[in-house]
Amino acid sequence: MELERKFMQFGAGLEVQDGAVIAGYASLFDVPDQGGDVVAAGAYGASLAQLQVRGRSVKMLWQHDPARPIGVWDEVREDARGLYVKGRLLVDVAQGREAMALIEAGAIDGLSIGYRTKQATKEGGTRRLVEVELWEVSLVTFPMLPEARVAAKADGLAVADIRDMTAAIEAARQEMAG
Repeated sequence: MELERKFMQFGAGLEVQDGAVIAGYASLFDVPDQGGDVVAAGAYGASLAQLQVRGRSVKMLWQHDPARPIGVWDEVREDARGLYVKGRLLVDVAQGREAMALIEAGAIDGLSIGYRTKQATKEGGTRRLVEVELWEVSLVTFPMLPEARVAAKADGLAVADIRDMTAAIEAARQEMAG
């Protein structure tokens, strides 16, 4: 079994709360990444259900390193937009403190998923991921989906404000491409 990785920046709605709580989208549906992959809506559903049945969770790692867990994802779910994650950096762990400092400084803003493809289709030059087994969501330096950007740190910003900013960025990107 080979672990695959897909990168996405927090920008699809990064929220930083209480100094160590982070939230955002680790994956967006129907948005091609630099590798030509597109994740289909519902691709994570079976995996998330199986994890719940087994009493297991998606791991929060630093740069996909299984020896460097840095926190806990308290919420991992699919919605109409993609794979939403919310969790806590463990500031009692040195790497968790470092990750928080890097996020707050804007030096790190990427999320990346580690997964195994269970079902995919090819449509032209695009691989459409229909079902994946999700293993972990990492904080990373270089995300695979550059269109998603950090809208703002959530110092006093509501999630709705961040979503509005993200939608405006996406609209501008589409206008420039079109």
